[in-house]
Amino acid sequence: MTVFATVIGALNVGFLQTLKLFAVTLLGAIPLGLVISFGSMSRFSPLRYLTKLVVWVIRGTPLMLQLIIMFYIPGYFLPGGSPWPGGESGRFLASSIAFIINYSCYFSEIYRGGIQGIPVGQQEAGQVLGMTKRQIFFKVTLLQMIKRIIPPMSNEIITLVKDTSIARIIALQELIWAGYAFLKGSHGYSGLIWPLFFTGIYYLIFNGVLTLFFGWVERKLDYFR
Repeated sequence: MTVFATVIGALNVGFLQTLKLFAVTLLGAIPLGLVISFGSMSRFSPLRYLTKLVVWVIRGTPLMLQLIIMFYIPGYFLPGGSPWPGGESGRFLASSIAFIINYSCYFSEIYRGGIQGIPVGQQEAGQVLGMTKRQIFFKVTLLQMIKRIIPPMSNEIITLVKDTSIARIIALQELIWAGYAFLKGSHGYSGLIWPLFFTGIYYLIFNGVLTLFFGWVERKLDYFR
């Protein structure tokens, strides 16, 4: 029982770090993705091509590689060394920025597809009624876009839950790190493999809650059909 209590305590600490990274990524990536989608649809060609190039690079390279570059590379070029604070806080900050940039690019393409999927006739009808572009976007396009993008967004968000485990590549002590620690001899125990499998239960429960939540959101938005 002592071993079990120690394992659960460590996994809870790691899961809290996973939750923090998940929440910070969503808070940053959801609005930033919308901004990037506007850049991808801009009528100003240089901005549109530059935005699409950045999105292509981010989506075309592994998140693990982006994490390594974000955490280690600045220290080689900045005169003051690494810009990140020492310890766990620096790893968390670097991970958060890398995750936000990565997921905002994926979200931007979902936003773009949702916006461009709204029939042009509805925007023209809004213009006939004397609505401004801002009013048309928020009162006509946005609500219908939300309905369209919920399934792909929910898929990406559930993927994000699992992708947080990649942060262990720069030694961020998230859930997988906490479970693996018992295998390599931390906490006074070594060779314990079952804590690593217990981490799967945390992910399953968390993703189950998210699945139920997004199902409820989809049902609430059924009136757009």
